[in-house]
Parts: sequence; structure tokens; C-alpha cells
Amino acid sequence: MNRNKFAVVSICILIAIVLGQFTGIREFVQGRGAEEFGEDAFGWFADSKGEEKLLSTIQEEAAKLRIEPIDAVVDRVWKAIPGYNGLEVDVESTYQKARLKPEGSTIEYVYREIKPKVNLDDLGPHPIYRGNPNKPMVAFMINVAWGNEYIVPMLDILDETKVKATFFLDGSWLKKNAEMALEIQKRGHQIENHAYSHPNMSQLESTRARLEISKTKDLLKEKLGVENRWFAPPSGDFNDKTVILAAEQGLKTVLWTLDTVDWMKPPAASIVSKIAKKVEPGSLILMHPTASSRDALKGMITAIRNKGLILGTVDETLSPNRVNAP
Repeated sequence: MNRNKFAVVSICILIAIVLGQFTGIREFVQGRGAEEFGEDAFGWFADSKGEEKLLSTIQEEAAKLRIEPIDAVVDRVWKAIPGYNGLEVDVESTYQKARLKPEGSTIEYVYREIKPKVNLDDLGPHPIYRGNPNKPMVAFMINVAWGNEYIVPMLDILDETKVKATFFLDGSWLKKNAEMALEIQKRGHQIENHAYSHPNMSQLESTRARLEISKTKDLLKEKLGVENRWFAPPSGDFNDKTVILAAEQGLKTVLWTLDTVDWMKPPAASIVSKIAKKVEPGSLILMHPTASSRDALKGMITAIRNKGLILGTVDETLSPNRVNAP
């Protein structure tokens, strides 16, 4: 080795020794025996294997717990049916949470929803009669064009039972009864569009039909600050043109799955019996502010909950968001 190479090597060795002194490497190596150092190394290896096993356990369980999302579809009978989110384990979040707990602790799985590939918005303009049958939620649709004397008693029952409904307001009623509409809104209920003058929409030419929807949409915004999303045609009367005209204004046309037929003044017991027998996940239940529905309302709520179903608004029921049955 020539003198230059020797000098370079000597300098490198000297630097390494100095750095070792400053960083504590020398003390670490000299102050701990090989046996102790070996035990630490084995501990680090064991910890690594334990965390690897934990991650593997979470991954295996995640594969079993995964629930696939359901796409929105156009059904031959029910027309547009909304999709329903799937569910999967968030492996990374679950692992990071579990590794901080003592060994042998129960793993608390962290979940996240998986959105469908196809949603209602992707289907184009179609009427909607029900929610997804895999979602254990139903909604009350309360169409209001008359019956003021029954509204507050029904609101009181909804408050008492902690239920939120969706009220579809006739525009001409709203114009005359803004204070009552504000009371409905103050109680936390969803408010939507029921045309302006309660016409048979299928019999109107396009300009008038469009106006029936837009006048009420504008009133909802003006009087209540509501961003209207849903349109319920009066008497359930509509045609394809109605659905398209509503869609042009950003509204989806919604009807019902079950009808209380309360305008015929049936006994409350018969309404409750009908709902108890026929209600199922995704049902939209039509009623009006009538004596029959007022008297049947609490019984309907009990019957629905007895079937393990949750009561929500139309917006909640037709959304793809998951809910857990009580």
C-alpha cells in the first residue's frame, strides 16, 4: 500500500473512532455483553413476528367481513331502485389501533363504506316507488294540501316517538300557510315539492306542468330556504313527460310503496293492521294530515319498529348510505 492510500485509510479509521465516542456506539458495544445483546435482538424479532401475525389475522377476517355494494337499477315493476353501500374493514386503521393495545386484546375492527358503481343519478329520469330492499329503513310521505287541524297533533306524535317524516307541500297551501310550514320545518322534518295547485300532472301541457313544479320549488326556497330535491305528483298522477320535466329542474319523482288511503276515513286500526302486514325494508308510506292518520300514526310507528325497521326521511331512505337495524 503506498503512502497516500495508507494515509487515507488511517484518517477514515480515526474519524470512525471519534464518531463512535460521540454517538455512544463504543459504550454500547463495550458495556453490554453478547448475551444481553442477543436477547434484545431476539425480542425485536419476536415483536416483529407478533405484529406480522396480528396484521395477517386482520387481513383474513377482513376478507370474511366484506359486504359488496349493490348498484342502483331500473326494475321492470318498481322502476328506479337506489343502490346500497357495501362495507369493508379498514385494515390499516384497524391494525394501527390494535397494535397499541396489550397482546391478546380483542381486535376492534374499523369499517368504511364502499359506494356502488351505479347510483340513482346514473339511471336517468325514472319514477321511484321504494328504497333498496336491503336497507332496513322506511319513510313516511305526508302530502299536504289541506287538513291543517291535524298537522300539529301529528307533529307532536312524531316528536314524542322521535321520528322524522317528509312533508310534500302543495305550493298554493304553502303560500297561505307559511307559518305552519315553518313549524313543520322547525320540528326537523324534510320538506319537498307537491306541485302548486294539486293538478293531474299527466293532463297538463309542458309549459303548465313545468310551472306547477317550478312555482312550488321557488316558494320552498323563498319561504323556507329549502333546496328542493324531490317531487311527489298530486294523486300519484304523472306520465313520462312529468318525470322528465321534474328532472330538468333537478328533481327526482317519488311515489309510494304503501298507501294508507286515509282520505277515505278508514278506522285507525285497519291502517295499522295494513302497515304491520305489508311494510318491508325500503317502503315509502303515503298519508295526509287526516283524523285517520293522526289516530293511526303511533300504532304504525310501533308496528314498523316491531319489524326491526328504522324510520327515516325520504332523503335518508333513498340514499345509498348504510344503516344498522336496531
